[in-house]
Amino acid sequence: MAYKIVFFDIDGTLLNTRHVIPAATVEAVQRLKQNGVQIAIATGRSPYHLSPIAQELGIDTFVSFNGSYVVSKGNVIHHTPFEMATLAKLESMADGNQHPMVFLSADSCYANVEDHPHVIESFDSLRLPAPLHRHRYWEEAPIYQAFLYCNAQEQDPYVGRFHEVSYVRWHEHVLDVLPEGGSKARGIEAALRHFGFSPDEAVAFGDGLNDKEMLSYVGMGVAMGNAHEELKPLANRITRHVDDDGIHHGLLQLGLI
Repeated sequence: MAYKIVFFDIDGTLLNTRHVIPAATVEAVQRLKQNGVQIAIATGRSPYHLSPIAQELGIDTFVSFNGSYVVSKGNVIHHTPFEMATLAKLESMADGNQHPMVFLSADSCYANVEDHPHVIESFDSLRLPAPLHRHRYWEEAPIYQAFLYCNAQEQDPYVGRFHEVSYVRWHEHVLDVLPEGGSKARGIEAALRHFGFSPDEAVAFGDGLNDKEMLSYVGMGVAMGNAHEELKPLANRITRHVDDDGIHHGLLQLGLI
């Protein structure tokens, strides 16, 4: 199979455990470009939180918010915001349980509490500044992703009540909330349709639980050596650890560089 496009997750895939892009990965991405392969990012991050990585690698197509917002060459080609009524009900329940939330639009993100330690900790884990406080930000702009700050033992009431949204846990304190059916696979589907490629012509590299649908959807799903153990059985291949030049090794094994 002649693969035409490669999607890369960011944290734990493009970025190593020191939160930098390995030199071998930079080189591999440049060689992909020289070989005429389209390159894209597929991440749970927002457009403004992924932009430094995209700029460093010269990537102009991205699937952000775990598939809810897709951009190519500056043009929005797919977006699925929440219904405002859903966010109102979700925030009301979270407030009753004293669970903070963060709401993310295409342009910014705000927390509904000020300086909560779990919010600060989760953003610190990504080496990102914690969001400022803003009351009912979801009334001001379309929201594509929300963070619900509860642990795994506290999430079942939300999952049981709000069937119109999707959930992915990415931190011990944070449940990612997405519009219904939200996943990287949905965003990748939109990107492939835009480029005229089939899923069989796509490769994806990932390491987290939010990469399950993505690796299952594309023709060649590659799990990093450091991937979550629940992800590895869904991959077609497992490459080396991100700290051991896993992307470079995986692309070599596929004959793409």
